[in-house]
Amino acid sequence: MAIALGIDVGGSAIKAAAVDTGTGRLVSASTKVDTPEPSTPAAVIDEIVRLAAAVGAEAGAPDAPVGVDVPSVVIDGVVRTAANIDRGWVDFAARDRLEERLGRAVVLVNDADAAGVAEMRFGAGRGRSGTVIVLTLGTGVGSAIFVGGRLVPNTELGHMEIRGTDAEHRSAAIARIRDRRSWEEWAADLDEHLHAIHRLFWPSVFILGGGVSAEADRFIPRLTVPCDVVPAAMRNDAGAIGAAMSAVTPVPEEASQ
Repeated sequence: MAIALGIDVGGSAIKAAAVDTGTGRLVSASTKVDTPEPSTPAAVIDEIVRLAAAVGAEAGAPDAPVGVDVPSVVIDGVVRTAANIDRGWVDFAARDRLEERLGRAVVLVNDADAAGVAEMRFGAGRGRSGTVIVLTLGTGVGSAIFVGGRLVPNTELGHMEIRGTDAEHRSAAIARIRDRRSWEEWAADLDEHLHAIHRLFWPSVFILGGGVSAEADRFIPRLTVPCDVVPAAMRNDAGAIGAAMSAVTPVPEEASQ
């Protein structure tokens, strides 16, 4: 059993678990805390260190390798964007700081890429061919694109422009709650976003993740995009599982790798 710790940093919550990376099974409880406000690197890293110690101890693997995902483009361990997290993360050498605090090697990846890796290996993407697009619907919209099973890393389809603004401002799960929209109204906004992506990439399937995937029956039947649309099988655990997997088999940070 190859156990690794996965830490999934989101705009509203940080989730952590110890994972059997050979099966995708959690070997500790999935622990969740609110993302600090403001979500500065120092504040978030303090939480990561605490969570890693807790889930590592629970799994009997205090020195297990660690994978961390963040809602950002990540290149060579450096965070390059910060749409749904404090701007202090931009150009921050997060991997080096995490390794210093945790006292071991750390792999740092984009959050949607981590979730996508988990879904492709163990979830709704398993056995899917062609172009597969995983979208995480939460505080923002993260994206992971797989072509022939290979990840194209650090895509940011939540930030494509629709009606003069970032698409995620209307299609993220938080938008339905924030703007007090009905499921039907929000599904129409999401559908517009999916159609825009489909026109560019022609995927064989969209896999929709995030906590809202637990209520897939309330919005997926309303979507009209001309390809399969399925809920993520691993739901809110996908990010932590994929982050843990990256600690054992690192995902690429650039498409050329």
